[in-house]
Amino acid sequence: VFLFGPLMSRFVKDTPGFPPGSMWMIFTPAMMVQAVVNSGAFVGMSLLADYRAGAIERFRVTPSSGTGQLLGRVLAVTVKVVMIAGIIVTSTVTVCGLRPSPLGVLACFAIVALFAIVVASCSYAIALRLKNEYSVSALISAILLPLLLLSGTLVPITSVLAPGWLYTLSRLNPVSYAMDAARASFRDDFGLTDFGPGLAVLVVLTALSLWWGARTFGLEDK
Repeated sequence: VFLFGPLMSRFVKDTPGFPPGSMWMIFTPAMMVQAVVNSGAFVGMSLLADYRAGAIERFRVTPSSGTGQLLGRVLAVTVKVVMIAGIIVTSTVTVCGLRPSPLGVLACFAIVALFAIVVASCSYAIALRLKNEYSVSALISAILLPLLLLSGTLVPITSVLAPGWLYTLSRLNPVSYAMDAARASFRDDFGLTDFGPGLAVLVVLTALSLWWGARTFGLEDK
């Protein structure tokens, strides 16, 4: 936030095509979304350590189901990510003078939480499918890099700023919708342009990722 954010000030001021709002209104929610990726993408690696240590086997003799085990782990990651997002917002409010509305911040936290559920569930599912740390790390890294670059984390990808082919590719990226929804909520824009489609995509992705993760845990229980 503090090392890269000030570099965007002149871009936001002098370049047409950026979303409405100040530089911090654009950059802070982007860092909150990126915190999800940094904290949740590789949590499946820790699951493999538990798998080899026999911890998952011991849970199988308890009344807890595979779905319950997944939800417990996913919610732990989500709480951690929301706390990190809170630190980011607090820092920009106290140091940078950012003044978002409480409703906008809460809505952005909801977007971050849903995205954290998606990322963590997929990470756990991939880990249990591959069962190899090197394969999991390589696959997730290969997926994340294009997703982050096409989401407009550092520089927003808009129809004015980006070439047509790049903007079209970004619209095929689900992370772009989470990013757009987070930025829209921060500026209290809860309409159907950015926030509505982003929230709808995240709800669908949350349901699908939880189903996939629970199914993967269920297969391990058999």
